[in-house]
Amino acid sequence: MMDLAQFAIILIFVGFLFWMANNYIPMDRRIRWILNILAVISVVLWLGNLFGTFDSFHIGNWMN
Repeated sequence: MMDLAQFAIILIFVGFLFWMANNYIPMDRRIRWILNILAVISVVLWLGNLFGTFDSFHIGNWMN
């Protein structure tokens, strides 16, 4: 399991990347909205997997 500092650094880095993408890459508002929703869903799924919320669903291990 990762420690709190590594966890915070990863979240800050991902947030920074999406902030840069939102501010410096020209795109339509709808595309930006969809990308932001996908980013939030991805982070929530990553956090759920990290903390063991999805262990009973076997997300990521469906091929085994």
